[in-house]
Amino acid sequence: MTTSLPATPFTDPAPAHSLERAASALTAHGFTVEILDDATAARTRVKDLIPEGASVFTGASETLRLSGIDEDINASGRYQAIKPRVLAMDRATQTDEIRRLSATPDVIVGSVHAVTETGSLVIASGSGSQLPGYAGGAARAIWIVGAQKVVPDLDTALRRVEDHCLPLETARTQKVHGWPSTVNRLLILNAEFRPERGTVLLLRQALGF
Repeated sequence: MTTSLPATPFTDPAPAHSLERAASALTAHGFTVEILDDATAARTRVKDLIPEGASVFTGASETLRLSGIDEDINASGRYQAIKPRVLAMDRATQTDEIRRLSATPDVIVGSVHAVTETGSLVIASGSGSQLPGYAGGAARAIWIVGAQKVVPDLDTALRRVEDHCLPLETARTQKVHGWPSTVNRLLILNAEFRPERGTVLLLRQALGF
């Protein structure tokens, strides 16, 4: 007789040895990785990493919202914040300009839905607006990642997207926009080609979805 394994909760912070394995694998794949204690440390570090006056686009992220990083970037006046600008533009007549602005900023800041201990980042999206910048359009990318997002492998990462992240994001979009979220696009970053382009701030704290 076989017994099924219990479902992974996807909410508990990964233990220290899992964070270290993920950090080592990501580093071997060309990412710059820092393990930080919590959202406060990440908020301070992001300010250090982004030059004042840089054009910055923030991906939609509960991690950024809850940490205060989204407000730091989009409301502080320190940067050329792209998101407030594109939200004020006419989507019927300025689609091309919106697309170019969000795809090629100096810096893109966001989070991911899973990090594997084998060194991959997994990001799901409905619109895909943040994916060109993450994939290579932005000169630099910074991802802030809560410890609960670290999983053993890619199969578990994809299960986390579907079983954990999607229901939570659907609840959010239903409340805010009146429609469910969907995984229309999925980006898997297995390595960073350009040295020092991609920085992962891996937190010991659970944060976001």
